[in-house]
Formats: sequence, structure tokens, C-alpha cells
Amino acid sequence: MPPQPQENAEKKTDGKMITITLPDGKKLQLDAPVTGRTVAEAIGPGLAKAALAVMRDGEVIDLEREIKADASVAIITRESEEALELIRHDTAHVMAEAVQELFPGTQVTIGPAIENGFYYDFARDEPFSTEDLETIEKKMREIIARDENFVREVWDRNEAIKHFESIGETYKAELIRDLPEKEEISIYRQGKWHDLCRGPHLPSTGKIGTAFKLTTVAGAYWRGDSSREMLHRIYGTAWRNDKELKAYLTMLEEAEKRDHRKIGREMELFHLQEEAMGSVFWHPKGYAIWKELEKYIRARQDEFGYKEVKTPQLLDSKLWEQSGHWSKFRENMFIVPDVVPNTEEGEPIFSEEPEKFMALKPMNCPAHIQIFKQGIKSYRDLPIRMSEFGCCHRNEAHGALHGILRVRQLTQDDAHVFCREDQITEESRKFCEMFFKTYKDFGFEDIIVKIATRPEVRAGSDETWDKAEAYLKDALNELGIAYDIVEGEGAFYGPKYEFHLKDAIGRLWQCGTMQLDFVMPERLGAHYIGQDGEKHHPVMIHRAVFGSFERFLGLLIENYAGKFPLWLAPVQAVVATITSEADDYAKELHAALKAKGLRVEIDLRNEKINRKIREHSVAKVQRILVVGAREATERKAAIRSLGEERQQILSFDETLDLLWRETRSPLEKDV
Repeated sequence: MPPQPQENAEKKTDGKMITITLPDGKKLQLDAPVTGRTVAEAIGPGLAKAALAVMRDGEVIDLEREIKADASVAIITRESEEALELIRHDTAHVMAEAVQELFPGTQVTIGPAIENGFYYDFARDEPFSTEDLETIEKKMREIIARDENFVREVWDRNEAIKHFESIGETYKAELIRDLPEKEEISIYRQGKWHDLCRGPHLPSTGKIGTAFKLTTVAGAYWRGDSSREMLHRIYGTAWRNDKELKAYLTMLEEAEKRDHRKIGREMELFHLQEEAMGSVFWHPKGYAIWKELEKYIRARQDEFGYKEVKTPQLLDSKLWEQSGHWSKFRENMFIVPDVVPNTEEGEPIFSEEPEKFMALKPMNCPAHIQIFKQGIKSYRDLPIRMSEFGCCHRNEAHGALHGILRVRQLTQDDAHVFCREDQITEESRKFCEMFFKTYKDFGFEDIIVKIATRPEVRAGSDETWDKAEAYLKDALNELGIAYDIVEGEGAFYGPKYEFHLKDAIGRLWQCGTMQLDFVMPERLGAHYIGQDGEKHHPVMIHRAVFGSFERFLGLLIENYAGKFPLWLAPVQAVVATITSEADDYAKELHAALKAKGLRVEIDLRNEKINRKIREHSVAKVQRILVVGAREATERKAAIRSLGEERQQILSFDETLDLLWRETRSPLEKDV
């Protein structure tokens, strides 16, 4: 038998009055004991019927949990933002119960709600197949139809460990052992099935609804540790209603069509292979886009006063120790031992002394400080804006790699601004101006700005962090830009702006960032001579607009589904002949377009023109210039645009002029 639940620690004496403050400021005086359901009933029967959970002083708790002191309370219904996480969490529990009913002997481990859905990791000998998902879904619907209550119980720690070990749930027993001694061991029941869980939950399984779907199966190490057992993970998605579910599944289908890896292969942009895990082989067409991005951002940075530099790939571990990266990021750095000649045997040996290690740089900031430190700097020299297309290496876990969106070798459009404290707000404002101009040129105008504040483990005093966070807020307030606060997500040396942009199918991506740093210049001994004649440490602003070229290019591929704006397209036009009689004219037109700087190809194959047009359209070439005997005689071209039935007939010179104007970048068009 499982242990009996302990007496509820929140039980109160009858007769005590509690003041409940509602979201509109209204106050209710209620007799104890009070629960979320009590509050909902006091407000009205309609709300009581719709209530799913309660927000007590900013914390979501079960509807039946007692509220033991005066509190601010909001009732969570199905329409509340918080409802989705509850639905997903409960769906994960139902999935775990369904799996154990269908596959006896399977252990359940960890199953959280995540963005857009949930997953659960299971320990069993055989992996799940995609066919199993349909069977599990059917069983889940049966469990939901039972409409069994979620009931919270608090168990004694040792009894809970014994119980889970006795039923063969060794992973649950391990989790309980690792919990802090003072933490309550809460168990949730749904009918006969139960699980270790902090909660909260909906009132019953029936409140989940049927707007869910199991999506994929995968492997996952126990607790994310590659030295531990491999478990079997099932992912799913859950929503408030069928309309939301259908919209999400449609988005997934569209996202699959837009997968940058698939389009990258089809358009011959890049490839990946095991011998260079996490690094990208860029083909000519893909690198053409890369060069266009580099050309654009270089011009934009020139406009805002940046000077470009180039720094080494390998730096001594002493520098990384001084900067703080060695202790914080060493496990994600590629370490290279110094080679010491062995003069007796003529073969190299590796030194094991820490000071003899080098590391491939995972970021550029310490190297830029070394450039700043060369020569004496005056307060009049600041700000100094230093940029680099810096190639960096990060030892990402194999399982974390994802196409070109998550790689081990990346190139950042990185830059650092060294400034005085009185220049921070203006430099922050200028960066925001540059960022929004840039993203507008790429078609992104739906952007969410967040300020990530001090993490638990950080460098610098609270006073410094207070000051840095205030500067970032001031700059956005001055610009009238709305922002959210993300607590604890800042870099270890300073708070930062995060820019989250929405793509063509509604997905959010984080690329650009700006970080404010009072710490690293001091740690690495950077200083300038102030107006008072004394040495002062500059403030350092770390910033990137694209983030990394690899990730940004992957984002562009998926956002445009390979149909790039004409100025970015790897092949901007193809001259295709109808007959060999037009070959000489086609070659002349092709050469003239290349001379104008266009990325243009020529197709003289002995194929039907409809086949040529179809093949180049599939390859997402946006301008196909069709020329036959008549066009050659009249010195014209029939221009077909991708996705359009109509064609334009223009003269030789008009064709050159039109395509030259159409292929200019937004910056060139502004000139």
C-alpha cells in the first residue's frame, strides 16, 4: 500500500476572516477555510463553473488548495494565459498513465510542459514507434473521458522513496532523494494512477479536453547526462480547443516545408557532414547570400561609425581566466594544449600545465579589449566602436546541434562599443536605431524587445547591476519602445537586450542582442584617461545585429521558404533560350547583366522552354529571361517573374535597367 498522506499543513481554524483582493481591486471578506473555488463561488456561479485554478500572489495553485492568509487572487479559466501550461502539464500526466496501462513495466521519469506542448521520458527496453503514438492517443482519450479528479497528497520523504522503489519506479526514487530536505514531497493522483509532482493541476482529467496530438518520438539521456541511461521520449502538443490545435498543426506542416536543411539541399546552398560535425560547408550559391549579408551589415555599421578589426582564433587560457570565461564556459570551449618540442626524440609532447593551454575563441570580446589597450586612450576618444566578423567555436552537445541554426563553428557580426558612462544611453539608442532599420530591410517589423536581468551567478556588485539595468530601461523609454523583463537571463557580466522577431508563419526567433558590461574591461585592465587626468575603466557594450550568420541565414531560408528578396537571391536571373538560333544573343544579354553586377546564369540546353521554366521555378529563380529567334531579332527579352503567369516584354537596355534596379539592396536604394 502507498503511504498515507500527511495532514495538510495549510488547514486553519474556523472563524478566521481572510481578505481576498481581486484583480480589479475589489476586496472580499471570507470565512476560513478559503480555497480558489470558494473565491470563485463568492464572485459568481458562472466563474465558479469555469474556474480551473487560481493565481495567489502571482503563483498558480490548485483550485482546491487552501489560502491561509490575506492574498491577491485571480481565477484562472480556460481563456487565461496560464491555462495552456496547465492543460499541457496535465496532458503529459495522462500520457504517462496511458503508456503504463498499455506497456506494463515501463517506468515514468520526467514530463514537463514546454513551449507549444509537452513531453515525457520513459524507461523501457524497446523504443516507441510512430505507430504506438496513435494507440497511446486513443487510450489518453479514454482516460480523459473518465473525468477523474486530480488530488494532491503530501507524503513522508522516506516512505515515498520506499513506495516508488517497491513498484519498480527507481527514477522517481532518485528524484525524491535529490530534492532539498525541506521540500514537501507532493504526489498527485488521477484515479488509481499517481505521480511525483509539484503541481499545480486542473480539477480533473476531463478539463483537459481533446485538442491534443502526440507528434514525435526521440531518445534522451536521463537528466540530460550523456553518461547516464538513454530514455525514450514522446513529444506532444496540447491546446485549449480544436481550432488552436489545427492552426498549430498547419504551422508545423508549413514549417516542415520551409525546413532550411531541406531547402538548403534543394537549392544547393550548403551541406553538413559527420566529419565536420557542427560546421557548415557553404556552396557557391549559399556563400553568395552570405557575402550579400556581410556587404549589407558592413555598410550599415560604417554608417554608424564602426571600425572593423580582425583578431586571432587561438588565445591563451590566461586571458580567458582573467575575463571570467574559463570558469563559466570552459566545458563549451575547444581546448588546445601547447606543444612543447622534445629535443631528444624529435617528437612533440603536450604540456598538462593549465597555463600552457590555448583555446579556440568562443567569443570575440576579450580580444577586442586587447586592441583597445594598445596605446593611451583619452575620454575624448570615446566612444570607440569596434566590429569584427569573428569566427568562433563552441563545443555544443551533439544532441543540441540543429542544421545551421545551432552549430559549433559560427561567425558573428560582432562588435563592441567602448564608452564613458555618460554615453551609455545614447549608444544604446543608436544601436536600437541600427537594429530596427536593419530588420525592417529584411522584412521583419514584428519584434518583441526584452531586457534580461542579473542571473544568480554573476560578476559585479548589485549596485553595478542596478545601474546597468537602469541604463537599458532608460534608453528604451526614451525611444518609446515597449519591453518585457526576463528575470535572471542576463549574461554573467551584465544585463542585455533580447530581440525576438516573428517570421512569416508566426514563429519567434531570437537573433540580435546588446549587452551592457561594467565588469570585463576592469578584469582585463582596460582604461582611459578621464577629464580629471585619472585612469577610468570604460563601459563595454557587446552587440550583434544578426547574431550569427549561420543562424540568421537559416532563419531567412525558412522565413522566405527559399524565395529570397531579389537582392539576396543566390541566382537573381536566368537567361533561357527557346532555340539555338538565339544562343549568341542570349550570351550577349547574359554578359551584359553580369557586367552590371547581377548573379545571373544562362541555360542554352537543347530542352523545351517549358521544361526549363519549370526547373528554374522549382529552384526558386525569380526572374527568367526567355529569348527566342524573335527576341534575338528585335533585341528584346520576355521576363517571367516567379509565381506570376504574366510576362513583360522589354528591350535589351530596358531589361538591363529594370533588373539592375530590382536587385539593389535596401541600402543602395536609399542612396
